[in-house]
Amino acid sequence: VQLQASGGGLVQPGGSLRLSCTASGNIFSIPTMAWHRQAPGKQRELVARITTGSTYYADSVKGRFSISRDGSKNTVDLRMDSLKPEDTAVYYCVAEVQFTPRTVPYDYWGQGTQVTVSS
Repeated sequence: VQLQASGGGLVQPGGSLRLSCTASGNIFSIPTMAWHRQAPGKQRELVARITTGSTYYADSVKGRFSISRDGSKNTVDLRMDSLKPEDTAVYYCVAEVQFTPRTVPYDYWGQGTQVTVSS
């Protein structure tokens, strides 16, 4: 399984970015996809998660970030608006992958994409 993320970069405070991630491989299904982030000197944290019929957002990004996915393409997007300097971090895509209907899903992580919010 490979996860390819894109869309990171440098943006000014108040700006917007969209991160995209595509999972590829011999996959039966991906029940859940998520974005985590890790800022310098801080622990990695869950930013947003999407599963069938539900989404979760960290309190720090509620109302500013929006997660969506295209199940037919195994992709997940993270729309980030009203960005703040404290959103600066490496963002990681995570896919909970199931290889057969009977196997337990397993988490796969992408390589990370840098988001820097600075004037």
